[in-house]
Amino acid sequence: MDWTPGYRELAPPAWLRNTLSCLWVGITPPTRNERTLVLPDGCTDLIWSRDGAAFLAGPDTGPAPIVQVAGSVVVGARFRPGAGGAVLGLPLDEVVNQRVDVAQIPALRARMPPPGLAPRLVLPALTALIADLTRDRAADTAVTYAARLLARPGSGAQGVADSLGMSERQLRRRCQAGVGYGPRTLQRVLRFRRFVSALDAGPLPVGGLAAAAIAAGYADQPHLSRDCVQLSGLTPRALAQIRGASAD
Repeated sequence: MDWTPGYRELAPPAWLRNTLSCLWVGITPPTRNERTLVLPDGCTDLIWSRDGAAFLAGPDTGPAPIVQVAGSVVVGARFRPGAGGAVLGLPLDEVVNQRVDVAQIPALRARMPPPGLAPRLVLPALTALIADLTRDRAADTAVTYAARLLARPGSGAQGVADSLGMSERQLRRRCQAGVGYGPRTLQRVLRFRRFVSALDAGPLPVGGLAAAAIAAGYADQPHLSRDCVQLSGLTPRALAQIRGASAD
């Protein structure tokens, strides 16, 4: 594992891949603070920091500006959309847009890696904790499957509910507990993430933002613009610029 400054994602162990999207490490240079704009992704993160903070980052519905102080080391485990609520024994609609100290979550109380632990030992400790949690309470497979279906362009809440043999109301209730919000909001967030992923992969296709909007599943560029401003606080062009993608 590379422990030089930067942000890195690691694949979770095979037995946790239905629960975790990734494990990650963020290390801030010792000489300066760093500002990051965290964007909604339908996920929930369990986070350990060397400064002693340990918290759950609930699912976001808008941008979350973060300042990491110089020299900080942060380690996280990112739950797949739909997995966090059941595994943590916590309805995630209670923690939307919140950062909750682990001491307030019964399943995590006194179980997080201690702040004095060497960062290289935190990843296996965090992995072991989540493995223990999944043995007690497995992810709601219907909700995680629904999230995968909703991530596909052209999917819809009613069609996903029908494929799972449940009503749209039942799907909404289980999504709110397992994801933090209903299937229509999740679908909107995941569509936005397809656009963000296209920016990060760069360059944009011929046709620029208009073509990227259609490829991500938007009706047109104005549709993308409305969602982008609401979910990131930025226009698509401004978001492309800060993520290093050409919007031309």
